[in-house]
Amino acid sequence: MRFKILIPLIVPAMAMVFAACAGSRPSANDAATKSTTTAAAENQSPPISLPVLTVLLADQKFKKELKAQLQLTDEQLASLQKISSDELVRSLKAKAENPSGSAETSSENALAEIRKVLGDKTEQMLGLARERWEKGRSELEVAVKAAELTMLPGPNAVPKDTRIVVNIPAFRMDVFQHGALLKSYKIGIGYQEFPLPTGFRKAEMIIFNPTWTQPNEPWASNPGAVVAAGAAGNPLGPIKVPIGGANLIHGGKDLWKIGTFASHGCVGLTNEQVKDFAKVLADAADTELKQESMASFLKRRNQTQVVKLLEVVPVELRYETIVLEDGRLHIYRDVYNKKTNTEENLRAVFAANGVSFDTLAGEEKTQVLDALDAFSLRPTRKASTPSPSPSIAQTKEEKAAALAALKTEADRLKKLRSQKEIVIDISNLTGKGYPGPVDLDNGSRTTTVATVKP
Repeated sequence: MRFKILIPLIVPAMAMVFAACAGSRPSANDAATKSTTTAAAENQSPPISLPVLTVLLADQKFKKELKAQLQLTDEQLASLQKISSDELVRSLKAKAENPSGSAETSSENALAEIRKVLGDKTEQMLGLARERWEKGRSELEVAVKAAELTMLPGPNAVPKDTRIVVNIPAFRMDVFQHGALLKSYKIGIGYQEFPLPTGFRKAEMIIFNPTWTQPNEPWASNPGAVVAAGAAGNPLGPIKVPIGGANLIHGGKDLWKIGTFASHGCVGLTNEQVKDFAKVLADAADTELKQESMASFLKRRNQTQVVKLLEVVPVELRYETIVLEDGRLHIYRDVYNKKTNTEENLRAVFAANGVSFDTLAGEEKTQVLDALDAFSLRPTRKASTPSPSPSIAQTKEEKAAALAALKTEADRLKKLRSQKEIVIDISNLTGKGYPGPVDLDNGSRTTTVATVKP
């Protein structure tokens, strides 16, 4: 029996069968055969999906089964896992960028690559995968759902599901539940030489009283050494939330570190912030975490406790220096010098919110371009409105006035460029864009923001 891999994975096997039979004469039994085949197809279990296959190929128990029954090597199993996961990522990215598009190409690519690795064992492998899925569907469904999660497309994308969004240049983290913004946090980010990465991650657990193993990095004082839970030298604080790789959301940060560079590639919070975040995250993931339980965990500082979330929560690490937020344009300093404060990105943000930048009033447009230029790596604009320059024909008083005007404009630009954030009110965009912060927890630290009104 032949099986299909679908996202759905579409297999051209039937087309090849029909092509091989194109020149044959129909027999008297064709109708009966066709009827039997159709009935069998209707009774067949749903095809195995690529997310399911990806989850199964990451499961050690299933890989041992394949190895024993099909005599596959470790190299073959590693190849299958990479093929499946890579094609799934491509398909999910394509789907995010074009929800109405087809996954056929990626699906066919995956099957073709699998056949190169397994040859005539492909159908047996797919059969074992479907058998394993049908037997263990209930225990695998959460993992499969998690495998299908991906980054939202476009600038300033607003989640409609449960999700954590971190915007690095804004030093901000938001927790959404079913599309509603529950809570916002001001955060510390990775130092410029140890930047917080961008991309898609997942939160699956909350760890109370974590230990810390010093990484094998030049900045570590004793690489490989384990710092005990609750120890004075543990930089993770009372709680950490792993989000994949070596990156974490964790406490342990001093108040003055919030809203600035604070870590070696993690999202940093104060101890009070991370306690609040743990409760909000658990609630968002429909996971019971009572205040009394938290207090009990935290009281036993030298005992690590793990709370597994009932739902895997997507985590987006974004780098957006231009954000349209509820009718106000926020331009952030390009903290990692990624050259993102460009007019092209500016126009893309407006377009993503259904507005053309060219429709702005002349004064608003000038203010926006001035602010964008002020936060570019090499500012070029000298003034939003030309200032008079001294000339030989001017009187002494006129020259003094012209010099004073030039100095005022230079001071204005200098002050503008010293800000971390510039906010410009856009008159006809009220209600449009990414939501503003909700119940913002900034650790009582205030930040410098320049607001420009038209």
